[in-house]
Amino acid sequence: MPEIQEIAGKYSALCELCNSPAEVIKRKKNLLVVSHVDADGLTAAAIVCTALERRGLEFQPKFFRQLDEKALSEVADFGADLVIFTDLGSGMVAQICHNGLQAVIADHHKPAPSEARPIAHINPHLVGADGATQLSGSGTSFLLARALAFSPGGNDDLAALALVGAVGDLQDMARGQLVGINRHILEIGRNAGAVSFSRDIKLFGRQTRPVFKMLEYSQDPYLPGLSGNEDACIAFLKEVGIRLGGERWRRWIDLSQEERASVVTAILRKGLRSGISNVKLERLIGEVYVLLKEQEGTELRDASEYSTLLNATARYGHADVGLRVCMGDRDKAFSEAQRLLGQHRQNLVNGLKLVSEGGITALKSIQYFDAGDAIMDTIVGIVAGMSFQMGDRSRPILAFARTAEGQLKVSARGTQDLVRSGLDLADALSRCAQAVGGVGGGHNIAAGATIPPQAKQEFLDLMDAAVGSQLSR
Repeated sequence: MPEIQEIAGKYSALCELCNSPAEVIKRKKNLLVVSHVDADGLTAAAIVCTALERRGLEFQPKFFRQLDEKALSEVADFGADLVIFTDLGSGMVAQICHNGLQAVIADHHKPAPSEARPIAHINPHLVGADGATQLSGSGTSFLLARALAFSPGGNDDLAALALVGAVGDLQDMARGQLVGINRHILEIGRNAGAVSFSRDIKLFGRQTRPVFKMLEYSQDPYLPGLSGNEDACIAFLKEVGIRLGGERWRRWIDLSQEERASVVTAILRKGLRSGISNVKLERLIGEVYVLLKEQEGTELRDASEYSTLLNATARYGHADVGLRVCMGDRDKAFSEAQRLLGQHRQNLVNGLKLVSEGGITALKSIQYFDAGDAIMDTIVGIVAGMSFQMGDRSRPILAFARTAEGQLKVSARGTQDLVRSGLDLADALSRCAQAVGGVGGGHNIAAGATIPPQAKQEFLDLMDAAVGSQLSR
């Protein structure tokens, strides 16, 4: 009960932070919405843009891979009456104010220490909540959108997008379900008839993938004898007595409750025989989120698949496509997003093949691969996470890729087991990148940095020592 009351208090405090800037926003005519190029950033922008559109306010969206001085210069040149930053901005408060921008920041990343004050700064960390697990950037934007509504509950349907952003930000992974302030948003979405949630198998592709493919691509939890082996997955399902399909392959949503229970039971038995602990197997089952107003069997019906679809647009320079999908375009934008998703999947396959052929270099506490120009810097982090199937799960993976500007992008991925053992990639990357003249940050299980190319070896040495120190505690 005390924990519930504490979270409710933080939720109320954040809602209070939204009221004042909402009144300011309503009086502006030329608004710029600036956001990040991932699923959380896209949904955050879409939530705010939809709220502005419903009020009849003029706005322009703009997306950045990262917010730096160059990006802020572009934002300043736009000449907006007010800039609304979503899913970024908290680490650049001083610079935003220094550029003379009239700004409202709705973010969830750890704020940088600063005496500067924008018009409003809405961030869960400012009220004592964890922005890595308790509220996403889209969730923060949703609270602002609620304050912008014409009447109470007027924007509550946008809770569905906030949940997509939270799942895309992996905020449901640590506990197998959304927690903290995200839980309040989940209830709002359910009451609005926009989303439902239940306990089910927590593997990607429940709506669209053949069941054997869903098992084959499982990485967290890793299923020994199944993950990465299509033939083994097909044989396993046949042994369990699951009919794979007739005219088309059967998906998880096509199975009966009895069939689903049989598959889960068989996986658990196989896992225990392979020596997987109950703690790891518990991640097989968790809470899943269904968007009730979306068509069943499409990527938009499931929060996890929706977030992947959005990543396939923004990370390839087509954030406008993802934004239009989030704002309701189920025709041209959705078709284009599905096409981009197909390319995205092929790029991931090619990336994994590259890693397989080039190998992963293991140091004392970390492992890494350098993709050079062969993998786009916007997706190398996804490839890194998927590469655990061929790497050592007792070490976090770092991936390097060259950016168009000639810098070195670093994407780091861990596992929940490593986080439980003390891993905090956000802290390690931030400190080590800064030490070599770069910048970095993110979350404990997934983080990124940009560093000078010549500093790669020094950075690796620092990261190896930093992670070793974290895990030895």
